[in-house]
Amino acid sequence: MGEAKKKDGVEIVGFACSFCTFKASEMAGSLRMKYPEGVKLVQVPCSSRVDPAFVIKAIFEGADGVFVAGCHPGDCHFIKGNYYTRRKIAALKEMFDAFSMKEKLRLFWVSAAEARRFVEKVTDMHNELKERKNEREKA
Repeated sequence: MGEAKKKDGVEIVGFACSFCTFKASEMAGSLRMKYPEGVKLVQVPCSSRVDPAFVIKAIFEGADGVFVAGCHPGDCHFIKGNYYTRRKIAALKEMFDAFSMKEKLRLFWVSAAEARRFVEKVTDMHNELKERKNEREKA
């Protein structure tokens, strides 16, 4: 990750559900919607398959932020997968908060038809992380 830093220096790793969020990212590409270059997507069968260790490893290997995104609650192809995800990420956020890193982790829901929502969520996260990084560099 570190050796290929982008111009603005912000790198985000996103774990995207293959049934919803990853499809939304593909649709965004088909519609020629732009989102920041520093975003790297990892396709997972369900957001519940994201082990908290994957998130921690991405941060330790240089990612400025990580997001986990999946189907809206109640619409999971694996019935209750995103409910498990919500609990795992809430616990992980508490741990990140103890280390003053809570802003580095996001969870959001994006269906396959919500390409614009995907772009907005990812761009917002990127811009907030970029702003925080610039503030830290100035201090």
